[in-house]
Amino acid sequence: MMRLAEIGFEAPARLLARYGLTLQRVDVGTPIPGSFWGDEEAGIIGNTVYARDDTPVHSLLHEAGHLIVLPPERRSQVHTDATDSIAEEDATCYLQIVLADELPGVGRKRLMADMDAWGYTFRLGSAQAWFGEDAANARHWLVEHGLLDSHGHPVFN
Repeated sequence: MMRLAEIGFEAPARLLARYGLTLQRVDVGTPIPGSFWGDEEAGIIGNTVYARDDTPVHSLLHEAGHLIVLPPERRSQVHTDATDSIAEEDATCYLQIVLADELPGVGRKRLMADMDAWGYTFRLGSAQAWFGEDAANARHWLVEHGLLDSHGHPVFN
């Protein structure tokens, strides 16, 4: 499982800033504010994503993805749990995979392996199978909402 300590906070902070989000580093041993899963998992409150050195990169990208897929006016209302929408959850999973390519040393292949190791569940049995064969609705949603271009590349604010 790739952790933030392996890639540092600088590149993820720059990536999140492109969406108007802030990455807040939390001291090791301190509970992460806004963490849905607890332990070392990233948290979200408003426009801020909280993480520690031991936070998995997939967790950071997933929680950031939740904020990215929301319209900016809804972000300020978020605390810990971003959505109950299946479409937004699918879009978040798809976007976190795409955004992994924007972080040096990560990439989508590594991120999908970590998603599987963590326990994400997909109908086809793996993140890679879902992404390649069953995620057209998520991709379409992201394109329709201006977060991916027609080639599947991220569109930044």
